Order: sequence, then C-alpha cells, then structure tokens
Amino acid sequence: MEQDNQQLPPNQLKDEPDYHVPVLLKESIEGLAIKPHGVYVDCTFGGGGHSRAILKGLNENGKLIAFDQDNDARKNLPQDERLLFIPQNFRHLQRFLRLHKIIKVDGILADLGVSSHQFNEAGRGFSIRFDAALDMRMDQRQTTTAADVLKTFTELQLHKMLEQYGEVTNAKTLAKLIVQQRALTSIKTIHEFKQAVQSAVKGNPQKYFAQVFQALRIEVNDELGALKELLQQIPTLLKPGGRVAIITFHSLEDRIVKNLYKTGIFSDTEVDEIYGGKPESPFNIITKKPILPGATEAKENKRSRSAKLRVAERK
Repeated sequence: MEQDNQQLPPNQLKDEPDYHVPVLLKESIEGLAIKPHGVYVDCTFGGGGHSRAILKGLNENGKLIAFDQDNDARKNLPQDERLLFIPQNFRHLQRFLRLHKIIKVDGILADLGVSSHQFNEAGRGFSIRFDAALDMRMDQRQTTTAADVLKTFTELQLHKMLEQYGEVTNAKTLAKLIVQQRALTSIKTIHEFKQAVQSAVKGNPQKYFAQVFQALRIEVNDELGALKELLQQIPTLLKPGGRVAIITFHSLEDRIVKNLYKTGIFSDTEVDEIYGGKPESPFNIITKKPILPGATEAKENKRSRSAKLRVAERK
C-alpha cells in the first residue's frame, strides 16, 4: 500500500492490477507461522491477497476474520465459509471479535496505508495524479474530508500536521500560505489546492505534494491513532506463541510498531533510576531487523519500495 505511483500518467493505469498487489506476501505469511486449525485476523483486507494466502494455510477447522473500513473491499471477498468479514476500522478489533465470541487468536496481520485501488480511483482524492475533490476518507461513512481539514484547521494545527505527518520541510510557510489563500479562494479540489500553494513548493513538486498529501491523509483518517489502538489490543488478543505481522510504509508507523514490540509501549523510555527499569515487553521479537522487499518485488511493484515488515510472537 502507501506510496502513490506519482510518475505514472492516468492513461497507463489499465496496466496496473485491478485492486491491489499484496506487499511482502510470502514473507508475512511465513512470519505468521500459520497453524492449520488456527484463528487469524487480517486487519486490512483490501484486495484480499494476504487473506487468500492465509486461507490456503488453514484446514476446514481454521478461521479467518478480515477487517476493512473501505466499502469497496467487499467486492473482493471470496466465497469461503471460514472467512468472516467485518466492515470496520481495525481500531475496533477486540470489540467486534468479542461480538462474534472470539476471545483469543493465533495470529494478526496488518498491511497499513493506502491500497493501489484507493490511489487509482480518481474520485477518492488520494492521488496528486488526478483532479478531484479533496476527500481522502478511507471510510466514506465518516464526515471529515481533506478539504475540511484545510478549511478549518488553525495555522498552528496545519503547521504541526504537515511537519509531523508529512515531514514537509517548510511546513510553517505552507501552513501560513494555506490560511492566507483559503480566505481568498476556494480550496475544495486537488487542482485548486495545487494552484493555491504553488509558490510554497520546494524541490520536486511530485515529492513535495506526496508528502503534503500523506500528512492530510493521516490526519483525515487518524491513522496513527487507529494504529496505536490496534496495537494496544494485540497482547490481550494473541494466544501465547501467537504471531503478529505488521507492514508499515513510513517511519512514523514503523517507529510505533518497533517500540511496541520492544517495550510493550509506543515510545522509547528512559530507565527510571529510582523505581526500576523499562517495562518488559509481552513479545519475543522474531525480526531483529525489518524485512524489506527484494529487488524483484521492488521493481515489479513500485509501491512496495518503502515497505517494512516486523514480526513478533506473544510470550
């Protein structure tokens, strides 16, 4: 998921997969060490590639629960009695598992970010390649769009969002310009936004706008908040020996996952000299270093290039 294939003109999109090529497929399935009779969760069903691979590893007694907040993902569901689809954000994982009387699972997979389908659907507003409404909602049942963020956030809020979520080099300058421009002109579409902030663009425009769009998308979908809520639930949900495999696409996500595996919390903590040391992690780390796509995958699927897979096992 994640990276928009910025350089590809719209007339070449027909050569891309219909929905989404699963990233690090073989490596993530191996990382889960699937038990044929086990219960597994795919937190990000998308095109169903990872889910189908999990189902291949299960026998008739195995079960897979797939989550996806994007209604378009329903189109990819296979006819399989072992599969239960839940059309919700994975931040609600434990609640919906309990609703279906599932208390513990053998493995959890999450492939974070944006699917190829979402980037390639012009009307969704994720890609700088098209002109469309500034939407960017993964769950179209929610109300706040990217245009709403640009219209309502204060200059300070915009500055922090662009700096933290997009690592935009001149975030402060861009935030000030957005506030100035929105008072003068409509900023509801991708084209209107690009025109309004053109004077602030630094370096390669495609890379610059990709960083800005990443920041907006993370904000609109509360991606880091949802990820933290998911990770908090995993130690309780996983059986001892159960595996969690998470694929991230930028340093913000990767840092959160890495720290949770290592310490059981989301940030590096100092050793408390008075009251003791760092908290003990509930996980054994399987991947000491993240697994990256091989040269062939990176060449064939450009959006996989920034992917990192981390696997851990419940103690």
